[in-house]
Amino acid sequence: MEINDRQNPYKAKDTGHQWDGIRELENPPPKWWRIGFHASWIVVLIYCVLYPSIPLLRGSTSGLLGWTQVKEYKESMAEIEKIRSPYEEKIKNMSAREILSNPELSNYTQVSAKVLFGDNCAACHGAGGQGTPGFPVLADDDWLYGETIEDIEEDITLGRTGNMPAHGKTLSKQEIDDVVKYVMQISSGGIYQPGRDVFMGMTEGEAMCFACHGEDARGIEDMGSANLADSIWRFSGTEEGIRDVIIHGVNDTSDPKTIKARMPTFGGKLTPTQIKKLAVYVYRLGSVQNE
Repeated sequence: MEINDRQNPYKAKDTGHQWDGIRELENPPPKWWRIGFHASWIVVLIYCVLYPSIPLLRGSTSGLLGWTQVKEYKESMAEIEKIRSPYEEKIKNMSAREILSNPELSNYTQVSAKVLFGDNCAACHGAGGQGTPGFPVLADDDWLYGETIEDIEEDITLGRTGNMPAHGKTLSKQEIDDVVKYVMQISSGGIYQPGRDVFMGMTEGEAMCFACHGEDARGIEDMGSANLADSIWRFSGTEEGIRDVIIHGVNDTSDPKTIKARMPTFGGKLTPTQIKKLAVYVYRLGSVQNE
């Protein structure tokens, strides 16, 4: 079957292949395609000459520009350190409270310490300090060991290990039920007298909860005991959760089911400057205002 001029305007050679009524011709590629093809290998060649590209037994070709990702990273870090250096030198010789009282340095610290917080604190307390199950919220103004910047700096430096004895073997089921009801009601402003009697150690089990939490159940900062009269819970505010804490305690080695809650010490891991920056960052996460 002959091919007319309309079907073969470039007079291309017929290969003799035909399938489903379509004949294969030796048409050359379009001009724009040929230009693009040659341009692409020229660009690749130029890239190979200028940049590291060809693998060798040890390393690779270095390229005429001598560029590497590591070199670019180090140059970028050097530029950043040059900008940060004046601020870091000032912070190094200042207390956390002095940093906090200086708006410029306080803002700088808040930004620069975000990575520190992410690397060391976010795994437990959440990226924004919102807390995670079993770990305190830092983005509020409720503090177990004190709310001043010095208290927070001490927390980070020394770590914290709270303790609450397990009462599962010392209190009767009724006493436990009563004190659970007392804790749940006092957090909403109510009073359950039978439970308060247990709380004050006036029943056979002699729980003596007030010795740590205070007679008003608002906690004692020096001991790090929780404020039971608010609606903020260290572990769980449910009836089941409160009962579990009372029965098994916190960090009580005599009870295998005790809640393990420990904040690690960062004094030997971070530098004094890093700890100061973290203290300022955490302080500003909450709603506590500068004194």
